[in-house]
Amino acid sequence: MSIDLSGLSAKALASLIAKAQQQQTKLTTRAPIAKVRSKIVKYAKSEGYSIDELFGAGEAPKAPRGRKASAKKSPMAGRKLGKVAPKYRNPSNPKETWTGRGKQPRWLAAHVASGKQPEDFLIKKK
Repeated sequence: MSIDLSGLSAKALASLIAKAQQQQTKLTTRAPIAKVRSKIVKYAKSEGYSIDELFGAGEAPKAPRGRKASAKKSPMAGRKLGKVAPKYRNPSNPKETWTGRGKQPRWLAAHVASGKQPEDFLIKKK
C-alpha cells in the first residue's frame, strides 16, 4: 500500500505520522499470537468446550433471528432440474442460445424491441 505524500500539507503529514506511530506502538506492545491462542484454548477447555465446538469446524449455520426454522422442508426444495435444450438462437452469434426459461437474454430483448417476434429466433428441429 502506498500513500502519495507529496500532496499532503505539513499539518496533515504530522497527523499521519502520529497515527502511524500509535499503530506501531499498539502492534509492538500486544502479546504474541501463540500466547493468546494458548490462553483461549486453556479457557475453552476449563469451561468444557473444544475450539472446534466454539468456532465451528463443520457446525451447521443457525437460522436467522426473527424467523422460525421450519420443521419440514418443502418437497421441491433442493430439487435439481435437468438440462434443457435451447429453443432460441441468436442469428448474429450462433453460440448465444436461450432455453426459454428465466429472463430473456439481452440479444433477444434487443431484437424484440426492434419489432421482431421471439418465434423468429426458434431453433428448427430436424
